[in-house]
Amino acid sequence: MLVRNATLADGRRRDVQVRGERIDAVGRRLSAEGGTENGRDDDEAEAERVIDATGKLLLPGAIDVHVHAREPGFPYKETWETLSASAAAGGVTTVVDQPNTDPPTIDGERFDAKAELATRSLVDYGINGGVTPEWEPGELLERPLFALGEIFLADSTGEMGIDADLFEAAVREATERGVATTVHAEDAALFSETARERDGDDVDGWSAFRTIEAEVEAIAQACTVGAELGAQLHIAHASTPEGIDRAKDAGMTCEVTPHHLFLSRADLDELGTCGRMNPPLRSEDCRKAVYERVADGTVDVIATDHAPHTRTEKDTDVWNAPSGVPGVETLLPLLLAEAREGKLSYERVRDLTAANPAAIFDLPRKGRVEAGKDADLALFDPETAREIRGEERHSKAGWTPFEGSEGVFPEWTMVRGQVIYERTDDESWDVDGSSDGGSGDGDGGDSDERFGEAIGENVRSSSRTMANDD
Repeated sequence: MLVRNATLADGRRRDVQVRGERIDAVGRRLSAEGGTENGRDDDEAEAERVIDATGKLLLPGAIDVHVHAREPGFPYKETWETLSASAAAGGVTTVVDQPNTDPPTIDGERFDAKAELATRSLVDYGINGGVTPEWEPGELLERPLFALGEIFLADSTGEMGIDADLFEAAVREATERGVATTVHAEDAALFSETARERDGDDVDGWSAFRTIEAEVEAIAQACTVGAELGAQLHIAHASTPEGIDRAKDAGMTCEVTPHHLFLSRADLDELGTCGRMNPPLRSEDCRKAVYERVADGTVDVIATDHAPHTRTEKDTDVWNAPSGVPGVETLLPLLLAEAREGKLSYERVRDLTAANPAAIFDLPRKGRVEAGKDADLALFDPETAREIRGEERHSKAGWTPFEGSEGVFPEWTMVRGQVIYERTDDESWDVDGSSDGGSGDGDGGDSDERFGEAIGENVRSSSRTMANDD
């Protein structure tokens, strides 16, 4: 494929040529080989598809380092098919699954079982390993893990909270084997039991219960352990400016979620229990301070903590509703809508969602539009924003906390040279031989969408590791 005259994140207009799984060249006036503009020649073996991308934005596919695929254990919430369809429809080309499934991913056998399920993914993926008192580090850390974590310092979905001694032991094991550690940092000893006395209809009670102090102190404790052991420590879903500052002052990396970036306690009356997540939403002033740190380069990564639950599960009081929101499909669309209004630069969006995750987690073939990189690409029309609607998304959740917000969605998404998602008016065209839909049991999406085959690979697999050495 030749993408002609695309605008890159830094504003340069370039042609981008894809050969096989990689970007072959980035330059001006590259020549096609037998291609036809915006279509396909009858002889696809000889022709090269040529896309006129004038006025369009070409970005590296996003790397979402924090998702919950919900398999094994909860396929009614999400499957690898629906997760990856949702990712592809949002321009995400790599996802990293967390270990709090049922059973949790804490030993070699369970990793292998999850890895088999993940072969149904449209996009590339990583699989994290978890830590509980029953974990088997010897066999788990021998598997092709993306990272160890998220390690839970307080219970969340899956009840995998551990104590300080086990946390230190786990970080030590990972560090000795050269594996990064990601941390869900909240100190349950600093939760507010007084807030528990609030009525279940008071949805703000969850934010009052899981306090700012609980996050900040847990981040400080985790970073102290990490520094003492020389660990590569990454703080998941930091929700407070103080927590972000603690992580950065300690030389660690951190991520922020879109919901902590764009939503606050002021939105809870409208969100209801769909606004319950861990860590919880904070005050509007806190949200603004987090946004400043995202915009100024302090925060390393935006990751979604995509954690789908059904509407039925959420339709209860705040003390009994499960924590988590879907988000992988709206990650880039929300950020690009901000960039469209001049609040973030397109380069900053690229760095937060692709270049920085690739650098932090050692994915040398991903994260940038450069010759030799994997052809993980997404094409956007920055002038075309659409209203976000939960019923049109591809997650099994069927809802979104960003209902009614504007998003800039991709026209197509490519993983290692294969188009795995495209919006098209051509009802007869079948992307890479796939059938309509591609969103599993989900009902979302537009009638003019097409999905490709399940081509996802583990980014830590031996074949990918050997390829990275090319």
